[in-house]
Amino acid sequence: MLQLPRVISRSLSTRLSLMVVSALTLLLLVSLAVMYYFSQQQMKREALETAAQTLEGTIERIDNLLLNVEQASGNMYFNMLQHLSQPDMMATYCRQLVETNPYIIGCAIAFEPYYYKDREYFMAYVYRNASDKVNATDSLVMQAETYGNQPYTQQRWFTEPMSSGNALWLIPLADMSDMEPITTFSLPIYGSNGKPVGVMGVDVSLRQLSAIIHDAKPTPNSYCTLLDKHGMYIVHPDTSVLAKRYVHAKEEIQKNFMEVAQMMVSGDTGYHLYSVDNDNYYVFFKPFRRAAVPGRSEVDLGWSAGIVYPEDDVFGDYKQLFYYVLAIALVGLLLLFVLSRAIIHSQLKPLQELASSAQFIAEGNYHNIIDEARRKDEIGRLKDNFRQMQLSLSANIRELDQLKSTLNERGERLREAYAQAKEADRMKTSFLHNMSNQMLEPTSTLIDDVNKLYDIIGNGDVHEVNNLVSDIERQGQRMTSLLNRLLQQSAAKEEKGGRS
Repeated sequence: MLQLPRVISRSLSTRLSLMVVSALTLLLLVSLAVMYYFSQQQMKREALETAAQTLEGTIERIDNLLLNVEQASGNMYFNMLQHLSQPDMMATYCRQLVETNPYIIGCAIAFEPYYYKDREYFMAYVYRNASDKVNATDSLVMQAETYGNQPYTQQRWFTEPMSSGNALWLIPLADMSDMEPITTFSLPIYGSNGKPVGVMGVDVSLRQLSAIIHDAKPTPNSYCTLLDKHGMYIVHPDTSVLAKRYVHAKEEIQKNFMEVAQMMVSGDTGYHLYSVDNDNYYVFFKPFRRAAVPGRSEVDLGWSAGIVYPEDDVFGDYKQLFYYVLAIALVGLLLLFVLSRAIIHSQLKPLQELASSAQFIAEGNYHNIIDEARRKDEIGRLKDNFRQMQLSLSANIRELDQLKSTLNERGERLREAYAQAKEADRMKTSFLHNMSNQMLEPTSTLIDDVNKLYDIIGNGDVHEVNNLVSDIERQGQRMTSLLNRLLQQSAAKEEKGGRS
């Protein structure tokens, strides 16, 4: 692994391939980032459109159910008005309504205290004893005189219509956890004085509403939900959530969905992203608007419908496709690197030959000539020029070798001549030394004789003077003979040197 930078630095084909792949990688990453961003925005828009259509269809289905219950209750209401003075008939009307409408699981008709003078409280309540069944028309219908665990005069389904005089959809048992979660259509009963004297409460199980919208989901893991104006669940596809958490839905919303819930209950339309347990969810929501039907109450329920998408449902397939594209791109870049390196390596092969030849030249091998190039591009021309340089260099080296050989021969001759000259000089020096020694004695004798002759001239000894003169003559002749010999030998050497 530590050798990789060195290999890269020494391989031109690898560096060129890396530069090409790096440039393509940068371009690919930028393209993928742009594609990812705009595709994500487009998928958000598509998800929003799909959610809007789904919500619209879900709201329409729920509203049709509510309208069905409202119309059935209204029809029974007008029949009942003719028999308000007959308290025993109230239970009969309740039973008829429950038995004829599969969405209704209970019906209660209650009057204000002492509406019937002989009774302080009066309520007729009929309910279906199969709340865990959906649309179970064959369920046992039962009758009771109580509703909930507190007096009906303290329950919202009775008190709010009595005070407002309007037909309302309520969740009256939000504080009664022992009851099945329901929503109640409360219809005020007007007396002859034009004031509410009682209330007809028609119960619809929230389980039934949840079951109705269970299939109203555009993706496998998405689901629809319905909140009331207090931020509590009205409809949820998971009936266990309604049974266990609808009372605490507001608390859960405060923990995880406060911002979403506030936008929903305020009547906004749009979407919001939130996280639960590190999972991201998109909530698309819009207000619950009831269809305008003649004779129908126009009171706004304050409900809001929402559809929850796990982020993987919105972008899961796209992310998977993106990962596939990324993996394919990485494999493609790897193959591109291998292929480009092979091609570049093939194209740069003449350069490798040039590098090898240059290495041979650096090592002193000047005669390993490369082949002629078969290519006419820049590399081919470079190879041909390098070959011409090799040929010229080889020729110059041969000439230098010949010149070196000639110089060596001449140098050898010069060395021999120098040796001879040195020997002659030595012999000359020896000769001069010898001649000097031979001339020293006659010279000294000659000097002594001259000195003696000078000394005795005054005495007049002719015989001794003659002897000295004869000796001086003899020594002079001897010196002359030595000088002649020296001149003859010198002339002979000059003659011999001239001939050589």
